[in-house]
This record gives sequence, C-alpha cells and structure tokens, in this order.
Amino acid sequence: MRPLRRRDARTWAKLRAENVDWLGPWEATLPREAGPAATSYAGMIGTLRRRARQGYAMPFAVTWNDEMVGLLTVNGITWGSARWASMGYWVAKSHAGRSITPTAVALVTDHLLTTTGLHRVEIAIRPENAASLRIVEKLGFTEIGLAPRFLHISGAWRDHRVFQVLAEDAQDGVLSRLGPTPPD
Repeated sequence: MRPLRRRDARTWAKLRAENVDWLGPWEATLPREAGPAATSYAGMIGTLRRRARQGYAMPFAVTWNDEMVGLLTVNGITWGSARWASMGYWVAKSHAGRSITPTAVALVTDHLLTTTGLHRVEIAIRPENAASLRIVEKLGFTEIGLAPRFLHISGAWRDHRVFQVLAEDAQDGVLSRLGPTPPD
C-alpha cells in the first residue's frame, strides 16, 4: 500500500484497459441525470487528492512487489460524532487470489480505526460479487443489511450488502484475522 500518485496514470490506464471485463460488472457509473463522467485519471486523482487534503478521502495504490496492481479508496470520511468511512477497492485479475486485496483492506482498516481514530469502517458489496464477499468474511466484517438500489454500478442502480467493522470489535487489529501470509 502507498498513496496514489499523479505519475501512476500510465499504470492505472494499462490496468484498467487489461481488466475491463474483470472490473466492468462492479464498476461505479454515473446515472444519466448526473451528466457526463470525468473518467480521466487526472480528473479522478485531482478530485481524490483535493478530498484527501480536506480530510474526506484516502486514495491508495495497491502494490505487489512495488508494482501498482490495484486501487483502494476510502471515501465519505465523516468526523464529529459519527467518525466513519466507506471503502472501495479493485485488483487486477492477474493478481487476484494472492491475498493482496484482503491484506490491503485489513491494513487500511487498521489504519483508519487506530491512527486516524475512526470508529466504523463500512464496505458495500453487490450480492453477486463472490470474491469481495470472501474478503469481508475473512476479515470478520459484520453484515448490517441489504441496501436496495444503493449505488449506480455498471449502468444501473444495484442492491448492495453492507458490512462494517467497529473499533471496539477489532482491538487486536483486522490484519491479525488473516493469519499467516502464504508465500509468493
């Protein structure tokens, strides 16, 4: 894990092009009434970095052997009496099944619950996304319900199962729930 950088643009574009079929069914889209989407990397990173400076987001590159292989974004950071955030992520198909994503989610969750001082981290997953459902299961997130037509994904409003972990339920850290990391 490392902060997302402007110079990741070429790698990001290559990963997105190589994984269009892999990521497409889970990809956030804008409904027609929202107007045209800014899909450039520069637009995305500019927005994320601005929101990060304001304390509302944390964009990370997911790495394997110092190479960017995915993205993990913390969004909607809410302070005050709520102190929570939501998390979204993806990894290239070539790197799926290596415990990269569960490790990334666990590391960032631990950072949010300890260093950042949030109380709750939430992940919303489409019911058909078996790979992401395995991640929250491995990490011991608690399902809190079904959110009908929760996010606009792949061109339509889609239902999502919502999971959370609370600071008091993860005092030993979420990373510790993964057990030993398998060898390369």
